[in-house]
Amino acid sequence: MLLRLLAGLLCIVAISAGQTADLVVTGARVYTVNPAQPTASAIAVKDGRILAVGDNLQAQIGPATQVIDAAGAAVIPGLIDSHVHLAGLGQALEILDLREASSIDEVARQVREAAAEAQPGEWIRGRGWDQTRWPGKEFPDRNYLSEAAPNNPVYLTRVDGHAAWVNGKALEMAGVDEKSPHPQGGRIIRNPEGTITGILIDRAMGLVSRHIPDATQAQLERRLKIAAEECARLGLTSVHDAGVGRSTIEAYKALEARGELPIRSYLMIGGEGDLWREYLAKGPELGERITVRSIKLVADGAMGSRGAALIEAYADDSGNQGLVILQKDDVLRVARQATEKGFQVATHAIGDLANRLALQAYGEALGGANDQRFRIEHAQIVHPDDFPLFKQFSVIASVQATHATSDMRWAEDRIGPQRAIGSYAWRTFLDTGVRIANGSDFPVEHPNPMLGFHAAITRQDGKGWPKEGWYPSQKLTREEALKSWTLDGAYAAFEEKQKGSLQPGKLADFLVLSRDIMEVEPAEILGTTVRMTFVGGKLVYRAGGPAEGGD
Repeated sequence: MLLRLLAGLLCIVAISAGQTADLVVTGARVYTVNPAQPTASAIAVKDGRILAVGDNLQAQIGPATQVIDAAGAAVIPGLIDSHVHLAGLGQALEILDLREASSIDEVARQVREAAAEAQPGEWIRGRGWDQTRWPGKEFPDRNYLSEAAPNNPVYLTRVDGHAAWVNGKALEMAGVDEKSPHPQGGRIIRNPEGTITGILIDRAMGLVSRHIPDATQAQLERRLKIAAEECARLGLTSVHDAGVGRSTIEAYKALEARGELPIRSYLMIGGEGDLWREYLAKGPELGERITVRSIKLVADGAMGSRGAALIEAYADDSGNQGLVILQKDDVLRVARQATEKGFQVATHAIGDLANRLALQAYGEALGGANDQRFRIEHAQIVHPDDFPLFKQFSVIASVQATHATSDMRWAEDRIGPQRAIGSYAWRTFLDTGVRIANGSDFPVEHPNPMLGFHAAITRQDGKGWPKEGWYPSQKLTREEALKSWTLDGAYAAFEEKQKGSLQPGKLADFLVLSRDIMEVEPAEILGTTVRMTFVGGKLVYRAGGPAEGGD
């Protein structure tokens, strides 16, 4: 330990000697996520990077240095959300928010009000409904929406994004009826009489969604911009956007060119296709603000809609093992292409069968330990035999802590208590030697990372239930949770030498918080806000006032 501390001090001296800073934050409780120097009271910034971290940085203060007295506030590295849908968040801020709807009637009321303001034939969109929160917990029927909006097509996605609830008008426009077959990797839900209910699972959603007009480029840029600004407000300085297309990449670049992208982004190409083939030909794009180095695959659906692929049937739906959207050979083909061309593969896998298929494909492509940093996105239900495969093939578990606290109300109904032991098993991953990158999957979950930090260390909801936490042996310590939201998130994007901890030479991405999340009671974490967000040493958000360059 002494040698590491000395090494850290020597690094400070070597980098900062004789230099004055552009910015110095003093009087802080700095949590560095640097084991050689875990805490400090001041941080100095020059040219967008950290100049020094320590307890006395007077030597770095010159006549032109901006000095901010943190007055004892906690300072942490900028948080990294390792699985988001940024345009989806921007869109969610524009369409119906159904997350708090407590019944079918409440959703119908919101749709009815929207229809009253819409033109005939105009699409009514919404996101976030969750039938597990409603009386009976059963999927709803199209008739509720058809009565609320008879002249408008309605398309409402479930909270997990893996099911849609549509009305009769939408089905009519899409040409979907009782004779329509299930698409591969999807399911059209029918009632016992064979009538379609308006619930479409996974790839069946595309039967209707492809008829919704695409957003214009201007709309897409606006959505990314407002979502990125929301991220900066909440303390996210970097995001990993899981599954983007050409237009989204172009929108990111347009915002960056105009100086309107306040955060950093790591983009995953959304599956195979022309865009993937183009990037295979030219290779990854690496940048401080925008990087394209990964492809996202989807191996199965979600557990809430019973689309997650399971080795054995659902406990509450005998005969249903979910949906395998990609076979092992599909993942293997892409994994070999990516390995050859220097790309990372990130595969959505929620059920234990999907995790097993993805891990087996990765193993055939990688052979053993490596530095390809392939990822499993979500990794929610893992068979006990398969945890060692993550370590064996150097696979990162990209998890979302609030998924556990959202799903715990009904997860055991879906999979039974035995499989629940191997679900959302963060401690098991760490004990196996597997890195965890944390995130939210917003807009599936709320983008506020404080909710994820709280869930990671308590495995409780916002009301403190259950008292000891859901499967409390899987909790993370605060230090582990912070690392999963910072340094290990950076590692998952090959960026740990540039960000994720507060060390001299790294990018000056950091936050000043309203409370010390490493010390306060867990319940107080939920009310913690960000006072200031810095990206590259520039203030991009300040509570109660404009950021640099603001009005």
